[in-house]
Amino acid sequence: MGYRFSLILNRVVTKQEAVALKESSAADLSFAADALPTDAGIAVTRLEFTDEITPTLAEAIELGFAAVKAIPELSIPGLSVPAQPATPEQARAAEDAKETVEAAS
Repeated sequence: MGYRFSLILNRVVTKQEAVALKESSAADLSFAADALPTDAGIAVTRLEFTDEITPTLAEAIELGFAAVKAIPELSIPGLSVPAQPATPEQARAAEDAKETVEAAS
């Protein structure tokens, strides 16, 4: 069962920092330009995690925090965690429902 969450970083990351983050995480990462939720004038990076390996959501988030904290002067002013299935069975049912909706479209 995989876990998904996003971290809002305090600034735009460099290409080298993005590579370092990808190398230090077992999760599948994607980066997006964003604005700080509390001040739209500040450009930041949103880091999307999809973790299929870590056994719990809490551990996945902690590993994400650790990866970011390893980069000097990078911090995490925001965390977003969408609703997650509670069990592997619920995850499979949600995937099946999604496939049914996509097939019907």
